Amino acid sequence: MSVEWSSGYYPEKLVIAMKNSGSVFTAWHGEKLVGLINAMDDGVMTAYVHYLLIHPVYQDKNIGKELVRLVTEKYVNYLRIVLIAYDKEIEFYQKCGFEIGKEKTPMFITSLWT
Repeated sequence: MSVEWSSGYYPEKLVIAMKNSGSVFTAWHGEKLVGLINAMDDGVMTAYVHYLLIHPVYQDKNIGKELVRLVTEKYVNYLRIVLIAYDKEIEFYQKCGFEIGKEKTPMFITSLWT
């Protein structure tokens, strides 16, 4: 798991999750998958960006920023695009236009560690 992604330990579930996503955008270098972003949505108001993964060798090459752009462009008419960022990723998402929520706290019931 080059990106230390705990969901990768559940490949059968991951395939179903991607198929059930509202949108999935990918980045390729030849035949090698180097990046992925997915979002779930309610069809009109809210889209939730769940995964943004970039292979470590391809990070800092604007691939992640381009994938975020594709998602925000797709959901431009939605009233809310939301994500939960790990602390080390906050600056990246702020550069993509996201803001830290005021008086909001993300909450989980989860078996995943990343």
